Amino acid sequence: MHGAMRENMLHTPSGSPGAAAGRLELLLFRLGEDASGRRELFGINVFKVREVLEMPAITGAPGAPRHVLGLADIRGQVMPVIDLPAVVGFRPRALSLLVVTEFERSLQGFAVEGVEQITRLDWDQVVSAQAQAVGGLVGGIARLDPRAADGGALALVLDLERILGDVLPERIGAGPEQPLGEALRMAPGSVVLAVDDSFLARGQIEKLMQALRAPCVLARTGAEAWERLGAFAQAARAEGRALRDKVALVLTDLEMPEMDGFTLVRRIRQDEFLRSLPVVVHSSLTGQATEEHARSSGADGYVTKFCAEELAAAMRSALER
Repeated sequence: MHGAMRENMLHTPSGSPGAAAGRLELLLFRLGEDASGRRELFGINVFKVREVLEMPAITGAPGAPRHVLGLADIRGQVMPVIDLPAVVGFRPRALSLLVVTEFERSLQGFAVEGVEQITRLDWDQVVSAQAQAVGGLVGGIARLDPRAADGGALALVLDLERILGDVLPERIGAGPEQPLGEALRMAPGSVVLAVDDSFLARGQIEKLMQALRAPCVLARTGAEAWERLGAFAQAARAEGRALRDKVALVLTDLEMPEMDGFTLVRRIRQDEFLRSLPVVVHSSLTGQATEEHARSSGADGYVTKFCAEELAAAMRSALER
């Protein structure tokens, strides 16, 4: 990759997140060959990427977890370097580049074979990998050119939270094991509708809801959550009850296949029957711009993954409103 192209790709956009307009920007890269000799294309959200660098000097760390190559000092910040091809079972020709990421309140580098490009997609071009029974370390499947006669190329969108949780579990909050203060104040029989495409995040949320003694219904995509909200609304109307007797609060991620969190929040606020629902955004994306876009879309609260106490406080605040 030439220097000019690299500098252009390394710069994380400072404007509004692509997801804010129903769009996703993916950094596409290669990890080498799998056991069958295939060279698949992988992707991660650009807004989790700080920069992409030529592979820096790495200091070995005795006793480091499996798949951790060691430590790198990037602009004065020491971070672990994860061998991403090894994690997914691929063999690279060389580990040429380091993708420096920031999510889950931590910095880490992922070694890759090579970076291809940044591409912008609509969120409905990404389908849930779990829905296709090929989940695991892959969170979504991006259709890069759905108008192509042969369906176009596919990119596998990695679930970085799950990968980080597998390799460096101490960097990922597991969720509280004991009650976390008072139970959430909800109408009897109502539930929290929580939506997140990450298997790891859903486990964290489920533990938190148990600690808050709050019944919870989980969804994997914004589209699935929207369908469930429609079913709750229909049941409430049929019974002549308020919607809040069915759903107390919506807790949503932002990066999700089929329908992103920004779109889900806007749809809720545009629907006459749903618009009064409290909505809290829970995302691994960091930065003031992302939070401002979430709030301008209609969110009552925004919490960066994962801090159980902060998330519990945000939900309590939203319910009190």
